[in-house]
Amino acid sequence: MIEISTTVLAVAGMGYYLAAMVAARIFLAARRAPLAAFAPGVSVLKSLKGLDPGMIDAFRSHCIQSYAGESELLFGVSSLSDPATAAVEQLIAEFPERAIRLIECPERLGTNGKVSTLVQLAACARFDFLLINDSDITVSPRYLERVMGCFGSEEISSVAKAPKDSVGFARGINPPPPSVANSSAQKVGLVTTLYRGRAHGTLPSRLEALGIATDFQAGVLLSMWMEGGLHYGLGSTLAVSREAFDRIGGLQVLVDHLADDYELGARVDKAGYRLALSAEVVETNIAAYGWRGFLDHQLRWARTVREARPWGYAGLVFTAGLGWAMLNVLASGVSPLSLWLLGLSFFLRLALAMTVGAEVLGDRQVLPSLWLLPLRDLVAVGVWVAGFAGNTIVWRGERFTLKDGKLYKVDTQRAS
Repeated sequence: MIEISTTVLAVAGMGYYLAAMVAARIFLAARRAPLAAFAPGVSVLKSLKGLDPGMIDAFRSHCIQSYAGESELLFGVSSLSDPATAAVEQLIAEFPERAIRLIECPERLGTNGKVSTLVQLAACARFDFLLINDSDITVSPRYLERVMGCFGSEEISSVAKAPKDSVGFARGINPPPPSVANSSAQKVGLVTTLYRGRAHGTLPSRLEALGIATDFQAGVLLSMWMEGGLHYGLGSTLAVSREAFDRIGGLQVLVDHLADDYELGARVDKAGYRLALSAEVVETNIAAYGWRGFLDHQLRWARTVREARPWGYAGLVFTAGLGWAMLNVLASGVSPLSLWLLGLSFFLRLALAMTVGAEVLGDRQVLPSLWLLPLRDLVAVGVWVAGFAGNTIVWRGERFTLKDGKLYKVDTQRAS
């Protein structure tokens, strides 16, 4: 029984690798579309807590933008005694010509402290477009140009706007899904971006960066293709118009949610706006995790996805084809068929890693980390199983339970 199950899952995994490569090719073709000359005023909001790796360099990258419009950087801390305050003050001294403000946001409006800070920052923003990203996000000089240009163009890089020769439904072989057919009539309400991870030193840090480049982003591209567009946001960038922001009730409705990025995008989508994926790829810094910190972070991601997209999470069983192929070799007693499946699965896994990680994301760490793919996929199988085993997560040193997508702080004294 185990042999049959692992054989089926290994074959399904190979199908997933092929489908994800098709989705990646569609995105690569679509993102070559010309960018609209649209540069409205934008307020960039960042919620800070402590110092993250590479944070000051990430801040600087937002200050060297080749953007024709106006912009401002708003940094929020719950207390001016936070260590991040010194980093912002250094940034203000380095870039006196930039509109940069440090704002104390002392109110805790819900369980999610980051969103509580962002609610207070949004009230201070001057412009009609808000852009939220994490404190450690590093961007290119054309970041604002590429992201904000998506609001002014219907020819945006999205699966729904793929070139006519890229997929069957676009060529007219099959009719497009209704969401694709109607997308041109929708106004863009939110723009998000793909991202790559920069590992720092440890093996767990490298494994997480590899997973971002070869697993998570591949899944995003495939879901876009299969669902006829993007229907959720990514925390790497959440650029939203005031119109859409106000329509969904702002961020106040998300102060108790863990997957606030997902929820913000999903609510904008449900409000009738279109979500766009920019051609820009940003970079996030991966902490130099030990194994405990790595597993806590992986479980937080896994259980967040399980709560936000339960059927999508169940489907992740098919994405670890290489891991299932390795287990199939053991379950079958190293049969010739299992070895053939392992070889083919490994080849397709490498191809997907290079297509998404190296070509789509431009991640230079993927190539020297390819030898870690078997270990990464075995760990992914274990994390996926563990994701079903409970509702507790660890986030910035605090323990929470998840219920219906919302966070509830664990009483550590009572728990002990």
